Amino acid sequence: MTANRGRSALLIALSVAAVGGLSLAGGGVAPASAAGLDWGVCDPAVKPLPGQQCAKLSVPLDYADPDGEQIQLAVSRIASTRPDVRRGTLMVIPGGPGSSGVQRLGQKGAALAGEMGGAYDLVSFDPRGVGGSAKAHCGLAEADRWMVTLRSWPGADGSIDDNVARSKRTAEACARTGGAMLRGLTTANQVRDLERLRQALGERKLSAWAVSYGTYVAASYAEKFPGRTDRWVLDSSNDPDPKRVARGWLEGTSRGVEDRFPDFAEWASHPDRGEGRLAQRPEDVRPLVLDLAARLDREPRPGTTGVALTGTMLLQALQQALYSDDFFPAFGRLVTDALDPDGSPVLPRELAGAMPDEAAAITVGVICNDVDWPRESVRGYRKAVAADRAAHPLTAGLSVNVTPCAYWKGGAVEKPVRITDRGPSNILMIQNLRDPSTPYSKGMGMRRALGDRARLVSVDHGGHGVYLGNGNACGDLAVTRFLKEGVRPAEDVLCR
Repeated sequence: MTANRGRSALLIALSVAAVGGLSLAGGGVAPASAAGLDWGVCDPAVKPLPGQQCAKLSVPLDYADPDGEQIQLAVSRIASTRPDVRRGTLMVIPGGPGSSGVQRLGQKGAALAGEMGGAYDLVSFDPRGVGGSAKAHCGLAEADRWMVTLRSWPGADGSIDDNVARSKRTAEACARTGGAMLRGLTTANQVRDLERLRQALGERKLSAWAVSYGTYVAASYAEKFPGRTDRWVLDSSNDPDPKRVARGWLEGTSRGVEDRFPDFAEWASHPDRGEGRLAQRPEDVRPLVLDLAARLDREPRPGTTGVALTGTMLLQALQQALYSDDFFPAFGRLVTDALDPDGSPVLPRELAGAMPDEAAAITVGVICNDVDWPRESVRGYRKAVAADRAAHPLTAGLSVNVTPCAYWKGGAVEKPVRITDRGPSNILMIQNLRDPSTPYSKGMGMRRALGDRARLVSVDHGGHGVYLGNGNACGDLAVTRFLKEGVRPAEDVLCR
């Protein structure tokens, strides 16, 4: 379906009903007083947009002791310049765990402001542990802070012995060094911090656009503070099953990569690729990539940064490339250079060095603090990895492998929230059919949990992140109309 046809089809679907329980009245709303925030110039390092302002928000390190030690969170906003149409604050809730809301506002703020037309102040913040906010540390050795080690890729032969040793070492280091700051890295605290920010902004209610892991934060906020939510958008959700949460999310990547890879195979074999064409037919791309990964594991290739390209790194680079069609060319060049005996592969920046210690801490901290991971035997992990490698060679056992959470000291900080259908019907979900990170099948877990509180817009597209992310006019229109006008489909719809 063309963009215009998709837009017309959705207009018909959206016109049948407005969102139940939401006021659609026009008229301006005075800007919030933001009594607890002192807005000023942003640090140039965050690459702010013109007019983007920054501030610091003080929150308790431990909400069980609200008057105890306080920490600072980085907050940013792009204020509406049209008081006649302003209706409130739209929170931009980042993914991760570990993504910066301040940076995301800088990246998406111009496009979002253009869509909203002054209807909102656009606000975001760096969750605790991230960016300009208070940091946690684990004191990990450099070898334990690479993406391909933190993500527990098995060895080239499927062995997990190194993963087990590293997981134990990481859990012990975090317990020894992290202290209260590390244990405070939880979804529950991010929800509480968001509520503190609402209070500081002086808003009675918030609207939100949440992406990826941020949808779990947003759904948890809507569960805990349903009366504080106005228009709530969940973009690229995962299954919120409280018994599994992050472990189930990790397992879902096998399905997600399998769902998405055919899009890359079609692109890589298209005649338009010219000299960069990897194969004559889409079905030939998968064996080519897997054969190259096996060869690189036997004989790693020196890269331009001095870091050797291994098969594991190639598969990790593939996972990152599947997030967006825009990343396909760079991964195609990586494969081409690795196949060329005289080529010099250029590794993605994320794979060319170790993460900073604070980034590693947030990467493992939230998922291990949020829910108890089963203390399975090493034998059980070996069996699961072997089965996954056979069924899903593109993820090669990563999705079910042992992580530091299996040895996390103290287990979950508190009981995970259960997302339910109790609350106002003011949520719009949007989901790509072929998402490598939050697969459509897992997103349906969120859809079932929310019941009649939500409507779902499914988009026949690949990649991670939908709104203002893949150029689908039908999906973009659905979100924009909901946030600006409160209009939502009467039932779930598909954007072809």
